[in-house]
Amino acid sequence: MQNFKILTLNIHKGFSSGNRRFNLEKIRDNLHASGSNLVFLQEVIGENERHREKIDGWPETNQFEYLADTVWDHYAYGKNAIYQHGHHGNAILSELPIASQENIDISTLSFSQRGLLHGKLEIGVHLLCVHLGLFEKERRAQLDSLTDYIQDVIPNSEPLILAGDFNDWRRTGHRILGSRCHLQEAGESVHSKLQASYPAFFPLLPMDRIYVRGFTVHNHTVLNNSPWRKLSDHCAIVSEISLL
Repeated sequence: MQNFKILTLNIHKGFSSGNRRFNLEKIRDNLHASGSNLVFLQEVIGENERHREKIDGWPETNQFEYLADTVWDHYAYGKNAIYQHGHHGNAILSELPIASQENIDISTLSFSQRGLLHGKLEIGVHLLCVHLGLFEKERRAQLDSLTDYIQDVIPNSEPLILAGDFNDWRRTGHRILGSRCHLQEAGESVHSKLQASYPAFFPLLPMDRIYVRGFTVHNHTVLNNSPWRKLSDHCAIVSEISLL
């Protein structure tokens, strides 16, 4: 495969903005309809005993397998936040086989557990899914860990996709990723500026992004129309890319 349709979304644990509705089934339906062959997800619940007991429609399996269903046969999950009744983290869903996966702890605060999920496709494409912290100092340390990891582990000659929720409204991380790792942000490539994706009901901040290396970007869209803007507190974003 040379062409990819990439989607990233912070699913907010399956709940709409303000936790008013449990939307996991609608999220699954819209992810399936998107036609994406690689999906990067944040705030995905692996297990939650309290929700399982109290919420109607809670899936029998974990959220990432429920969302993958019969569309994406391959997936990776990184358990980041662990609590007494369960855990959540990042997930990657793929049409193509994932040869290896690793979850790297990049937490800097005891109350804010964050991870970097690294999957590598059998065809040699590296996939990184990330959800950075809310505080500037926290994010700077996490960006140091992220860029060090990319430089140390992923050869410059191998294609890379980095996607997720960067919480980087000041664009500091954007400049760091470009200068240290020579990554190209898909929305900026197409539209000449970063695209706003948060909050979903009226996007103002470019929190969610797709960075690539070794690809050509053909199209980039923020899915802020109905029903997408009602599914989570973030908009999904989609990029169409092809290997150089």
